[in-house]
Amino acid sequence: MSPIAPRQRMRQNTCMRPVPIIAFLILTGCAPLTIYHKAGVTVDRMERDTRACAVSALRDVPVNTQVRRSPARYVPGQRVCDAAGTCTTRRGYYIPGDIYTVDVHKPLRAGVEQQCMADRGYAPVSIPPCPSGVARAAQVARTVVLPSLTPTSCVIRNDNGSFQIVNRG
Repeated sequence: MSPIAPRQRMRQNTCMRPVPIIAFLILTGCAPLTIYHKAGVTVDRMERDTRACAVSALRDVPVNTQVRRSPARYVPGQRVCDAAGTCTTRRGYYIPGDIYTVDVHKPLRAGVEQQCMADRGYAPVSIPPCPSGVARAAQVARTVVLPSLTPTSCVIRNDNGSFQIVNRG
């Protein structure tokens, strides 16, 4: 067997495997690739610009974590009767709400980061995964320079975390 065959097999589109949807998205990388895009820019430059804008946004709009509680729920009482016809009423009770935290600045920080990237000429895009036939047919590679996108663009995710944008047709 040639050394290419195992690599191609490893990179086959695993999006068709029957697994639970959460595992499907997390483990197989079948979710769309969401990045900031600017045709002609290297992936390395885009990642550095994204990191710089994220750090700047975090500095300008720091985390503001608040502790909150969801509303309590009331479980009404029930009337329970035995076979002899003797009935009793069980009292209702409250289930306290769950305690959770939320960063109230997260949406604002995301907007500041997006504006920073827009000021640098980038636009947020979501590129769908390539169909399995396209993924199998494509040579193993990684995108180094962001190409112009078309309506038929798709992405192949590589095992090492890199990706390959394919313009079909």
